[in-house]
Amino acid sequence: MTEQVIEKSPYIIRAGEQQAYSPSGHTGTKNYPLVGPKVNGAKYMEIALGDIQRSEGSPAHAHPDLEQAVYILEGEAIAGIDGVMHHVRPGDMMFFPANVFHDIKVLTERIKMLVIYSPPYGEDPSKRIDLPKS
Repeated sequence: MTEQVIEKSPYIIRAGEQQAYSPSGHTGTKNYPLVGPKVNGAKYMEIALGDIQRSEGSPAHAHPDLEQAVYILEGEAIAGIDGVMHHVRPGDMMFFPANVFHDIKVLTERIKMLVIYSPPYGEDPSKRIDLPKS
């Protein structure tokens, strides 16, 4: 019996073949969708490969009804989580509970990370709250 090898599948996603987008409220950022409703029909999670350039990132914001986790693959940054600053580097996992403000500023040439949302975020403005300016 010979097994068929399939080249294209909704279950195997190649980041380099995905159309990048710039997430709202972020600067110098490209996200490559890997798992989600629009990519392969995922209902309960969304995963993107994030790539942010030096000195760029996002101002403090929160997501009211979703959790977010970010795994650092390459590079370093300062991440603010609930008002506390953290130096993050490859191998670190950040977790942002719903309604917790978070931000990131890249220190190295770039940072690459896996960004995980549950439930899916879908760049829906109603799922993002910006920290009021003082």
